[in-house]
Amino acid sequence: MNWPMHGANPQYIYEKTNVEMPVNTIDFSANINPLGPPTILSDNWDDLFQTVHLYPDPYASSLKEKISDQYGLCPKQLLIGNGAAEIISLLGRILARKKVLLLQPAFSEYEEVCKINHCDIYHHYLTAETGWELNPSNLEKDIRHVDALFLCNPNNPTGIFYPKQVVEELLVICKKNDCYVILDEAFYDFVIGYEDMLPLLKKFSNLIIIRSLTKMYSIPGIRLGYAFASEEVIAKLQQFQSQWSINGIALRVGELLMGQEMFLNKTQSYMEEEKKRLFSFFNKQQFAYSTSAANYYLLRDTSFTDQKELLIFLLNNGIIARHTYNYPGLDGRWLRFAIKSKLENQQLQGVLAKWKQSHPSSL
Repeated sequence: MNWPMHGANPQYIYEKTNVEMPVNTIDFSANINPLGPPTILSDNWDDLFQTVHLYPDPYASSLKEKISDQYGLCPKQLLIGNGAAEIISLLGRILARKKVLLLQPAFSEYEEVCKINHCDIYHHYLTAETGWELNPSNLEKDIRHVDALFLCNPNNPTGIFYPKQVVEELLVICKKNDCYVILDEAFYDFVIGYEDMLPLLKKFSNLIIIRSLTKMYSIPGIRLGYAFASEEVIAKLQQFQSQWSINGIALRVGELLMGQEMFLNKTQSYMEEEKKRLFSFFNKQQFAYSTSAANYYLLRDTSFTDQKELLIFLLNNGIIARHTYNYPGLDGRWLRFAIKSKLENQQLQGVLAKWKQSHPSSL
């Protein structure tokens, strides 16, 4: 069995590592808002259920109108998807047999989709030594030879956020070389002080922005995401999208979630508090970590190159971290953790302290 491709479904990481799964576990491998879905969903759940006997709108017209109004863009520049994963899959179809540049480490789905569609794949590695800094001018040589570039911002798995100035500099280089920039903003709404990238669509027809409602609103079972791009790109994507790919409940949920600013602000404040508490603990215990702007972070014990021993220790203690063996450039040297509830984060600290006690040479 290969290493699991994604977080969640922890039974597979236990199977891979031959560790017996404890009765009580905490899954830190899935980057979902620990505050749970907004109450507006449970308050309206009976009404949502009433739609199950109806075919959903294949054009998602009502949700498109709400999203477009909120962000001041034309509905023809918008595609609603069955999660961001469907949109990435559709992008793979229009990039078939083209040359694609991946900034690594990055969400593994980009490479998988590109492989399926027989793309020529090139990698540019960002490194921990520079804090995974992105310097667009260093990419210009590679960009000259590719048709599209994937940039996850904030990055998954590091959580590093690249400011608007850096993204715009990258877009200028890419536009000059007829290269699309696919900007995956699945976690953008966790970033405090986020600079809106949507206005860049007016200047750069080569920009495609992907967003997900799964992470912030804790609805991975619903599957809902969307993309903004030029009308031409959206029309190409729609040609490959299957009829009724988004179910009726998901469409209604999307409408209910538009404008949930109080929930978003509450989440951001909570994440900031928990990160301060966790990062202070990591400093004291001499763990290395990524200075994440999102709701997850990378962690490693610097006494070990490969973190498998720490991963196994955590699994034996009911703590499920996300391995990084399928993140090129990380290759198991880090573990990724979501930020969970205060109690769960405290339990993680307790197990990590126990690890340090049993490995005094790593202090």
